[in-house]
Amino acid sequence: MSVLFRNVRVFDTARRDFIPGEVWVNEDHIAKVSWNKEIPTTEYRDAEILDGCGMYLIPGLVDVHTHGRAGGDFATADEAMLCRMAESYLASGVTTLLPTLASAPLGDLYAAARRIETVRVQNQHNPACARFAGLHLEGRYLNPAKRGAHAPHLLYPLDADEALGILSQCGGVKHISAAIELDGGAEFLRALRAHGVTVGMGHTAATYAQAMAAIEGGVASMTHLFNAMPPLHHRDGGAVCAGLVTSHVYCELICDGFHIAPEMVKLACRMKGDHLTLITDSMEATDCADGEYAIAGMPVVVKDGKARTIDGAIAGSTLSLWEAVLNLVSFAEIPLGEAVYAATMAPALQVGLAHEIGSIEEGKRADLLLVDDNHRLSRVMHDGVFCTPRK
Repeated sequence: MSVLFRNVRVFDTARRDFIPGEVWVNEDHIAKVSWNKEIPTTEYRDAEILDGCGMYLIPGLVDVHTHGRAGGDFATADEAMLCRMAESYLASGVTTLLPTLASAPLGDLYAAARRIETVRVQNQHNPACARFAGLHLEGRYLNPAKRGAHAPHLLYPLDADEALGILSQCGGVKHISAAIELDGGAEFLRALRAHGVTVGMGHTAATYAQAMAAIEGGVASMTHLFNAMPPLHHRDGGAVCAGLVTSHVYCELICDGFHIAPEMVKLACRMKGDHLTLITDSMEATDCADGEYAIAGMPVVVKDGKARTIDGAIAGSTLSLWEAVLNLVSFAEIPLGEAVYAATMAPALQVGLAHEIGSIEEGKRADLLLVDDNHRLSRVMHDGVFCTPRK
């Protein structure tokens, strides 16, 4: 398929802004980007010309922390359900994601990782399904004091060999969230990094000093900043402060107005700039009705779109990533371009995918969204093919 996007405002990642231009997509990649002038007819040859009517053209969204949606959880979904989930992600504007596994028995984690790998390989050239880019393991290696919705009997001490064994079942990029302040944290971190795994610090009770030591040891990100870690305090800033003041560390935010108060979102946005990563941390009830669900071995009740365990702990979100983008614009009072960056290039950089996706550049995958003046998704393109966006 060959398509020329004409009369669009193209997202310029470097400037975090939208510039009038044209983009030529040839088959599954971006072949040409032209700012403020037309691409010569001799270059795009027989491409279909799409008049964008002045709409925004942005990169496909990237969700590096999501447990499920459309009635499916990555820890339990069979291959058919995984495909339905991939279709649902794509319809919501997410073209690439890291399936995220919460705490579960070891055998179940191995089995889930193998199912995800089967579907990842099967659908890697399927434009109707969002791309599974690898695996994010958020489970087992958490601080029991900050377990959140993870069942206590499913938590275990840090074990690098075990973690690498689970991650090895799935190809692509590999990311893990863990409480690095636990016994053996430095050795755990070194072993994972030596195998190319990016590490996020999460579900942690670390002091500021412990968090800074972990960052110096190679922690790349803070898993859902503020959530499942001690609150920012004037006598000990903890992991929150360490993440906010360290410029090169990415900080994930669940921007639904429920997990984090809007004013705290604004604070994090002003401090982190281009190292703020929007995530959903979505669970199986996303895009579904309120009711009874489950996550990480715990029953969950979803009411008014808010997921909680029986004892009241927040249990993931029912957020879609495009909603998070619009919420960030509102909460932090920033331009749309800055929020788009946090859901495209920032997550791609966080886990090592920026050479393929995250921006509109020649040679990158043709994962693109057309967004109208009311900031609604109009069209979704994945690998150069259009699908129907979620209304």
